[in-house]
Amino acid sequence: MKYLKKNHNLSTFVTKHNNLNRNVVNKFIGKILMIILSLSTFMVFAENKHPVKKNTIKVALLLDTSNSMDGLINQAKTQLWEIVNELSYAKCDNENPDLEIALYEYGNDNLSSKEGYIRQVIGFSSDLDEISEKLFALKTNGGNEFCGEVILTSLKQLDWGENKNNLKLLFIAGNEPFTQGKINYKDAATQANEQGVTINTIFCGNYKNGISGKWQDGARLTNGEYMTIDHNEQIIHIVSPYDDIIIKLNTQLNDTYIYYGSRGRSKMRLQAAQDSNAAELDEVVVVKRAVSKSSRVYKNTTWDLVDAEKEEGFSYSKLDKKTLPEALQGKSSAEIKKYVSEQGKKRIEIQEKINDLNAKRNKYVAEKNKDNSKGLERVMVEAIKKQAKKKNYEW
Repeated sequence: MKYLKKNHNLSTFVTKHNNLNRNVVNKFIGKILMIILSLSTFMVFAENKHPVKKNTIKVALLLDTSNSMDGLINQAKTQLWEIVNELSYAKCDNENPDLEIALYEYGNDNLSSKEGYIRQVIGFSSDLDEISEKLFALKTNGGNEFCGEVILTSLKQLDWGENKNNLKLLFIAGNEPFTQGKINYKDAATQANEQGVTINTIFCGNYKNGISGKWQDGARLTNGEYMTIDHNEQIIHIVSPYDDIIIKLNTQLNDTYIYYGSRGRSKMRLQAAQDSNAAELDEVVVVKRAVSKSSRVYKNTTWDLVDAEKEEGFSYSKLDKKTLPEALQGKSSAEIKKYVSEQGKKRIEIQEKINDLNAKRNKYVAEKNKDNSKGLERVMVEAIKKQAKKKNYEW
């Protein structure tokens, strides 16, 4: 009887101990499940809250910088702002798309032969001042122009984005046969089709020579446009009665910028330098740049407080006041905010005046312009608008 009783007590102890273990395990599993559920809910919420990437016009410009291409580079410098202005009017799904431009040079003997005489000058960027700076720094020399290789390189290196509404356009300009180099242009076109990128070719020379040099075929393989320009043609600028006023307003516009951050002061100097670069080309280029600076695509959120304040997550309390203009360093956050608001209102007023004057200027130029020649800007804009219609972009 004692043995049975001891055995019964042991059995009861084991049962209670097992039940206790089960309770502990069940509670532990329950907590783990709650944590997993919470994390899943947070991740779903975070995913839903993540902003959808805006539709973007992505333009990669591949320029031949061999010896004979000085005229092409000058056209690019001169007509950059006109291209930007045209693209700023685009709409997709009743929204204004962003604009990003990338720049490559190829065919220059100063570049590495191991890299195929190819250099990424700047990846996709919306910093128009920096793009202008890079254009003005290009120098011609040499060389060996490998079209297939520079196209394939840009397709692999650049972030073309996953948004199905992105307009992905590549423009390659040069004057040597499209067939040169170790990479077949047809293989580059196949890769472009896989990535949804349209290749547009701009031959600097005779239309028939471009066809025999396979520039037309290079565009055809991705349903792009084949175009020719006289890269040595002098750009004719038509002066209007509104130009001087727009240039004066551009100076006033510059005064509304308030730099901040570690690069703020240098970026403001860059802005002024690109105004000077435009002025060296022609006063009309200054006018076109001023119009670009009054458009929605000219944004400087990384260094200008007026633009930065509009961005989600911006906080005056996080500002490093030591990086502000000296007159603002001793001000409170409320005082700085008030000043930024005042400058923002001034900027809008100036930009509206510039845009109103530009509308009158465009009408005046259209009446005076009898020139039917096609430079880099005209052929690029025509190609972009034609291809943009396929993705419901409109002007």
